[in-house]
Amino acid sequence: MPYRSALRLEVNGQVHTLDLDHRTTLLEVLRDHLDLTGAKRACDRGECGACTVLVDGQPMYACHLLAMQVRGRPVVTIEGLAEREDFRPVLDAFVANDGGQCGFCTPGFAVAAYAALRHNPEASETALRWELVGHLCRCNAYDNIAAAARDAGRRMSTSH
Repeated sequence: MPYRSALRLEVNGQVHTLDLDHRTTLLEVLRDHLDLTGAKRACDRGECGACTVLVDGQPMYACHLLAMQVRGRPVVTIEGLAEREDFRPVLDAFVANDGGQCGFCTPGFAVAAYAALRHNPEASETALRWELVGHLCRCNAYDNIAAAARDAGRRMSTSH
């Protein structure tokens, strides 16, 4: 019989109390319990980045984290970022540079780009490409995604 516990999670600024099996991943909680489907289930092995969320402000793969591991740590999904004004330059840049092609991988790339740009909005394209290593785009839109990330950095720099 699996072990279960009541777990309090803070996601996008809201506290949720859920009764969960200890083996439940953060990705499962987000998608199946909280109906936050921006983080995508793709590889389920931490190899593609489609499920990237922020935990304590750092990009992490939600498929690789047990929900129990993020207890007491703020989690922000693409849905939470979409409500924030400081995410707007990233969103606008991804749209302007067609950094979203089919859109499946876009939330993970956008979350990771946002996290990188918060630390260094003037990062070079090479530095941003390194920040996005570990994210896969099946449409092969890497140049557009890199251009979007760089454009987002310029937009963030001028909005301050």
